[in-house]
Amino acid sequence: MKGFLEDANYSIGLLDEGATLADVIDNCIYEHTHTGKRAFYVGDLGKLVKKNIQWQNVMSPIKPFYPVRCNSTPGVLEILGTLGVGFACFSKSEMALVQDLGISPDNIIYTNPCKQASQIKYAAKAGINIMTCDNDTELKKIARNHPNAKLLLHIATEDITADEEMNMKFGTTLKNCRHLMECAKELGVQIVGVKFHVSGSCKELQTYIHAISDARCVFDMAEEFGFKMNMLDIGGGFTGSELQLEEVNHVIRPLLDVYFPKESGVSVVAEPGCYYVSSAFTLAVNIIAKKTVEYDKLLPSGVEQTRNDDEPVFTYYVNDGVYGSFASKLSEKLNAIPEVHKKYKEDEPLFASSLWGPSCDELDQIVENCLLPELSVGDWLIFYNMGSGTLGEQSTFNDYQRPLIYYMMSFSDWDEMQDAGIASDTLMKNFFFVPSCIQLSPEDRFSTAA
Repeated sequence: MKGFLEDANYSIGLLDEGATLADVIDNCIYEHTHTGKRAFYVGDLGKLVKKNIQWQNVMSPIKPFYPVRCNSTPGVLEILGTLGVGFACFSKSEMALVQDLGISPDNIIYTNPCKQASQIKYAAKAGINIMTCDNDTELKKIARNHPNAKLLLHIATEDITADEEMNMKFGTTLKNCRHLMECAKELGVQIVGVKFHVSGSCKELQTYIHAISDARCVFDMAEEFGFKMNMLDIGGGFTGSELQLEEVNHVIRPLLDVYFPKESGVSVVAEPGCYYVSSAFTLAVNIIAKKTVEYDKLLPSGVEQTRNDDEPVFTYYVNDGVYGSFASKLSEKLNAIPEVHKKYKEDEPLFASSLWGPSCDELDQIVENCLLPELSVGDWLIFYNMGSGTLGEQSTFNDYQRPLIYYMMSFSDWDEMQDAGIASDTLMKNFFFVPSCIQLSPEDRFSTAA
């Protein structure tokens, strides 16, 4: 295989009924404490199976296309490919990763709004035809480099707040859609559908109503130009909560039934990324340095000081940071909540603390202010829900090693895959048995995808 999958040689531990992920984490920490305290992930791939079942129960027949850049680790991609999920790719490397899994080009959407000409040519050569477009410059570039492209017009949504302006950076207006259709007609480029995206932070589900109504207007407009439209992409923004999924479905289902009924021949797809992988991965980091600091330097600006001056305040440095697993801290609000691995007494005092990555860079702050018992160099911290936006290509800032990845799955989840007839022979070769009494050494097949 090419790219990231080439060196993966990964395996998936099948957990006996008596073994838990907590046992796996304990065992990994024990091993790393004795062999080299490297940050690591434990990925429960069974959660991907559960999420897919939940999606089919709530959102069917809307087909999911997983955004590869959300988490491009080989275990995730292979499980989702086996489950029949499509893939939304942002770059040539992502398209190559997915193709190495044997995914049909028809199940790949090239979603980068600002494509390089060379990567458009790669998509054309690979037979990946479906791609998004939101302006005439991009349209002309596609026409020159991929005459057989099938375009989804990316329309802007209205879910803009003081904290969320990203959606207005990409996406065109209804008025400009007419201009783009005129250009496409002149250039001989096919327009086959519409895409929009509603952010997961958007609290107004009414945004979906406006977006689907706008999409219907674009479909009607396309008929005037003779375009045969057959796809609606409602984007991502699915947080992973079953409640949110049901709320979104409750809002969009009546509109889809009216505007895009089954007999219309329009296939509706979505791009759930965080939904699938966020809760599936847990990150363990090790404390590599510790300092006592002045309290007023730790407080966020505008926060009033309320502590006793005699209480110590600690700054901890760990072996992973924003140039690695916490990279999304640089571009968005990542609510990273640490949990102390070692056992401590309930009445043990808690101290104001901050957590930093290993780079000694002023941007490498993981947690600005939290309450923790006093910790020591060598102790471990656990972060849950770390599967989204943290496991793609990472920086090699200061030559720090990327975390190891240990994949797990329970027997019950494995049985569900087998019962559904989706446990392929190529996937089965990656599994090994983990007994309830876990005692694994580095020589065991306890997988890494570093």
